[in-house]
Amino acid sequence: MDKIHHVAVQVTNLQETINWYKEEFNCEVSYEDDSWALIKFDNVSLALVLPEQHPMHFAIESAEAEKYGDLVKHRDGTASIYIKDPSGNSVELLKLAEDDD
Repeated sequence: MDKIHHVAVQVTNLQETINWYKEEFNCEVSYEDDSWALIKFDNVSLALVLPEQHPMHFAIESAEAEKYGDLVKHRDGTASIYIKDPSGNSVELLKLAEDDD
């Protein structure tokens, strides 16, 4: 079964927003660079993205992500492709690095 990997929200100040989540909630930063960060909660991760770098979206982790097209490899070791659902929402189909062959 596929699973929701993360939900991405756009932020205006990445470091300030990371700090706020770390101070306000019991979570941890699992990835961070100059354009986005991934904050891990117990049940799902939250991606904080800059508007000029990434769209707001949610990511579905799928072993069959390639069936939607050519995957783009990312700095964090994952690979993905963005598609739109019938209502125009951005959906990222994600393949984790350990699933890569």
